[in-house]
Amino acid sequence: MKLSEMREKTVEELQASIVEWKKQLLDCKIKLSTHKLENTALVSKTKRLIAQAKTVIKEKESVQAAS
Repeated sequence: MKLSEMREKTVEELQASIVEWKKQLLDCKIKLSTHKLENTALVSKTKRLIAQAKTVIKEKESVQAAS
């Protein structure tokens, strides 16, 4: 998901996405530890998605607090 797509979503949708990405991250870490993960870049990509979503949520909350 691109950052522009994240900014279009609501806070609740982003929080739901974060939950899904955290589940995916756990699954990737388990597969990585058992040497069954073929694409190891998925771990860092998933972490980046979670961080970006959290940043967008903070941006939206600060805009709401300012108005």
